[in-house]
Amino acid sequence: MPTFYVPIWPLISAVVLALIVKTFVRELRQAEKEGKKVV
Repeated sequence: MPTFYVPIWPLISAVVLALIVKTFVRELRQAEKEGKKVV
């Protein structure tokens, strides 16, 4: 079981991180289009 369980964690964290970055970039582009500052 550990042979399957260990490598899945980096995958999960990578997917979550990619999702957060994707959402952030989309918000940033939309705000840029509207002329607003996000940060």
